[in-house]
Amino acid sequence: MTEPAPNSTLRAVRMGLLMSQDDFARAIRVAGERAGVPNDANKRLVQRWESGTTAAPRPVYARALEAVTGLPIESLGFGVPVPEARVSGDGHGGHDLEHGPQGVAPPAGTRTAQPAAHGNHSGVWLSRYEYFSSGREDTFTQLHYVVVLQHGSRLTVRSLPGSADSQLTMDLTVDGNVITGTWVEQTAEESYYRGARYHGAIQMLVEPTGRRMAGKWIGFGKEMDINTGPWEIVFQDASTNKATLAKYGKRPE
Repeated sequence: MTEPAPNSTLRAVRMGLLMSQDDFARAIRVAGERAGVPNDANKRLVQRWESGTTAAPRPVYARALEAVTGLPIESLGFGVPVPEARVSGDGHGGHDLEHGPQGVAPPAGTRTAQPAAHGNHSGVWLSRYEYFSSGREDTFTQLHYVVVLQHGSRLTVRSLPGSADSQLTMDLTVDGNVITGTWVEQTAEESYYRGARYHGAIQMLVEPTGRRMAGKWIGFGKEMDINTGPWEIVFQDASTNKATLAKYGKRPE
């Protein structure tokens, strides 16, 4: 009998998030609760995924995995596509969903070439914002390639490794053409900001083409003052498969 192949990709992603298996399971449960779809993820389940004993997660876990990692399920090392049909149980205590296929990541290669206006915004985008540095007395522009995943009205955004020194995450809500939410940026230890962590709020409007979001961010400065500036996210590619993410794992030109 052939031994299952370990899911080293998922393990590497978890370790990159600086999470133990217990921490990862807890984050998956929290993501489920936030989405209104509770699950019973635990350390043993994470171990089964990473060992390859469980080849693919049920949809209730797939959605939470995407929310926690900021990556599409097909890029997390699972060998079997997640089924889009509803299930009556997941074998690990998760709850059934009534949301249909929108909340489940489709198999690689099934995404459309371009996003529809006011439709699904999942894909790779270019994030660009401006900020004023009081220490350097100048305005700077920060660029990241980010992967956007949409589940219903929620968008999770995570910067792609290699596209910038800092790590950017966003948790957004879509209401028509209005996008509102929060952002967090972790700067690199060797950068000017020496590993500082910044966070704030953001509001943007989606253009009718669905290919650009633009608005303003707000956040705190080092003197506890409130700063703001322009922020836009421009569509690049609707695919979120492994090859596409690798293609954008570089600094934007």
